[in-house]
Amino acid sequence: MKNSLLIKRNTGMIITLVVSIMLISCKNEKKAPKKDAEQTTNLEIKQTSNSILNGVSKAVCYSGFRTGQHPDRGEGAVNPTDEQILEDLQIISKNSLFNLIRLYDSGENSEAVLRIIKENQLDIKVMLGIWLKAELSAHETCEWLTEPIAQNILDENIIANQKEIQEGILLAAKYSESVIAVNVGNEALVEWNDHKVDTDSIISYVHKVQKAIKQPVTVADNYEWWAAKGEKLAKAVDFISIHVYPVWEGKDIGEAMSYTIENVQKVRNALPNSKIVITEAGWATVASEFGKRASQEKQKQYYNDLLSWSAQMNITTFFFEAFDEDWKGETANPLGAEKHWGLYTVDRKPKIVMQ
Repeated sequence: MKNSLLIKRNTGMIITLVVSIMLISCKNEKKAPKKDAEQTTNLEIKQTSNSILNGVSKAVCYSGFRTGQHPDRGEGAVNPTDEQILEDLQIISKNSLFNLIRLYDSGENSEAVLRIIKENQLDIKVMLGIWLKAELSAHETCEWLTEPIAQNILDENIIANQKEIQEGILLAAKYSESVIAVNVGNEALVEWNDHKVDTDSIISYVHKVQKAIKQPVTVADNYEWWAAKGEKLAKAVDFISIHVYPVWEGKDIGEAMSYTIENVQKVRNALPNSKIVITEAGWATVASEFGKRASQEKQKQYYNDLLSWSAQMNITTFFFEAFDEDWKGETANPLGAEKHWGLYTVDRKPKIVMQ
């Protein structure tokens, strides 16, 4: 009987212990989803009004190369004339449509744009670009680099990049009334591009420019790179510049804005303390790569939806781009997407969005 009582007592203790363990386990399981939810909480995208550049949320990317013209592709550039640049700038700024534009380099053509803005007292401010050539060979990750970039070419590019940086510094100082920000490098960090530069090198370039000019300095790259790898660079720049292209990622117009917001949200979650500017976002009107997803009607919808949302969020957004550029992409494919992002055709005719 005594042994029987001991067995019952021990059995009861064991049952009580098992039940306690099961209850604790259940409580922990219930708590786990809460922890996961906290980790995926989306941070507020909306910025304060002083986060927008030059007091405007609506801006446009500008490159004025017309049919038969192109930047230097190894044998020298064929640049637009002063008269053509003035015509473009008047189209862009007519009725204050855009008074903030983005230029991509600090070469001869960009200097002409800044000079013409000053000479004609145009109400246009500029985000000036400093174009960086490849300092690393991304032939293993860039699909159009079929072989490694020779080391002597990379060495020459480093020297050319230093010269470009100095030109950008000089232009920012000379045209300080027009240049409101400077961008160092365009999509030079992503693995899939052909002009890759090491992150630490770009950070050193950013610091060099910051020490030499008064304007804020940034770096422009794909939203995915910023979200995944941008923490160190974000601490160096005055604001971060992201590119979003839902149509390149297989989205049609019905998903365009929700996907764009998702992209921006991804960056905000990763870099909660950074001021965000969208330096490229657009919709091609013709594209063999996109089929029916490319159209003037869809460009108009994306343009209106994006710029309306950007204004609400206090995010300056540079729509890509002012004019079609038929020198881009494959010469043999006139329907290639690269040629057809403009709000105007290469002949300066307004597309539906500008009518």
